[in-house]
Amino acid sequence: MTKMSGLGQKVLLASLAIAAFAGNSLLARAALGDGAIEAGAYSAIRLAAGAIILLPYLSVRPSRSDLPGAIALAVYVAGFSLAYLQLEAGLGAMILFGSVQASILLYGSVRGEKVGVLGGLGIALALAGLLWVLAPWEAATRGTASLLPSLLMAGAGIAWGAYTLIGRGSADRPGGASGSTARYFLIASLLVAPMLAFDSAFPSAQGVILAVLSGTITSAIGYVIWYRVAPDLGLATVACVQLATPIAAALGGTLFLAEALTLQVVGGGALILTGIVLTLRKPGN
Repeated sequence: MTKMSGLGQKVLLASLAIAAFAGNSLLARAALGDGAIEAGAYSAIRLAAGAIILLPYLSVRPSRSDLPGAIALAVYVAGFSLAYLQLEAGLGAMILFGSVQASILLYGSVRGEKVGVLGGLGIALALAGLLWVLAPWEAATRGTASLLPSLLMAGAGIAWGAYTLIGRGSADRPGGASGSTARYFLIASLLVAPMLAFDSAFPSAQGVILAVLSGTITSAIGYVIWYRVAPDLGLATVACVQLATPIAAALGGTLFLAEALTLQVVGGGALILTGIVLTLRKPGN
């Protein structure tokens, strides 16, 4: 019973984190795609709002040891915001978390982490699902207009992968996962502030509200939740679980942003979710 309860808690926390990650994509696309706010203001407000809501967890002052996590967070948020000026919510999330998975799995392989037969099959299915959704063989018909934002989103994914890996050890740091996240947000908000100089207009009230919602709920609270469960998962599972986010973002984009829901998204999503279930199984179970 205890084992099942522990698994159920992991699934619940991971599901909440995935919902938050998908919400980030939807909020960013709604704000940036409609021109309600520009990338610099969105990034700065998002991180500042997250830092403010996490202030109660700031039990110790930020230190030099917090810089790697803060830099990874700042690079992720900056690339994420710039990419969503053009990319759709679902596609952006797929590029983002495909890059996240690749970077985390590469790190795991360098460390010699074993995933087992079921885990390897799960990773293969999840990657196949992502490949189906992205359909690179159709790139010629889409042109190259989205190349730069796609590269920016891939860079954001690598930074998020680094941030996830850093955060897996945050429970052992002063203030735990919540305290570490608070310090990362505080420092990162200062790091992205220079982006404001490149904005050409003041943000609208709608843009500010969406950035604040992203910073407080789907970022700060979402990341704290994610860091509560990530240390208990293997690297392969951490990487694979996050691939559910693009599917949630694509569905949300269809419901709330009038983006198209295709057979590729549905079929690819089924493969990704199957792969996630397999990576959650412990070797030998």
